[in-house]
Amino acid sequence: MKTLPLIITKQAFTEVKNIIEHKKIPVGYYLRIGIKGGGCGAAGYFLGFDKPGEKDESFEFEGIKILIDKRHMMYLFDLEVDFVERRDEKGFTFTKN
Repeated sequence: MKTLPLIITKQAFTEVKNIIEHKKIPVGYYLRIGIKGGGCGAAGYFLGFDKPGEKDESFEFEGIKILIDKRHMMYLFDLEVDFVERRDEKGFTFTKN
């Protein structure tokens, strides 16, 4: 089994499981973690659900199947994916360790 190159916190894992169970993610879709380009060279991280493609590496974490595009792999090493829920904010956070 391949080792996931990033860290998923317990809070993030719980929220992903909640989404899978309550948002009716279709069978055959995996959690995709990657980077997205922005204007002026800016980039950010993203989470979504997708089917596997030719350029993907697949992993499994606590029963959740995860996809990472091979081209994004080097940018995701040691990334921590967390989920915060505070009075004024709620969502996934990404921190490079």
